[in-house]
Amino acid sequence: MSVKLHIKKGDTVRVIAGDNKGSEGKVMEIRTDKSRAIVEGVNLVKKHTKPNAAHPQGGIIEQEAPIHISNLQLIDPKSGQPTRVGRRQNDQGKIVRYAKRSGEEIK
Repeated sequence: MSVKLHIKKGDTVRVIAGDNKGSEGKVMEIRTDKSRAIVEGVNLVKKHTKPNAAHPQGGIIEQEAPIHISNLQLIDPKSGQPTRVGRRQNDQGKIVRYAKRSGEEIK
């Protein structure tokens, strides 16, 4: 069963709750099984790594950890403010997402 989410890969979102509240970033990956997303530059954690081909030195690297999508809100393409997301049919009969703040269709 696939879950309908209000955000997709490539969307610009703002964190509305938690330690990273107020920060914005681009969605790099969606994990539908756990309703989580990885957002660029948000929810950074330090990971201890052994030396490997990618990191010959090893050591401590910072990387993004998944954040629950309920803590994310889409940025309105028109106003640049966070907005709720709705769904409606466009002129061609296809269901598209739109920003409830401005009524603008989300590409």
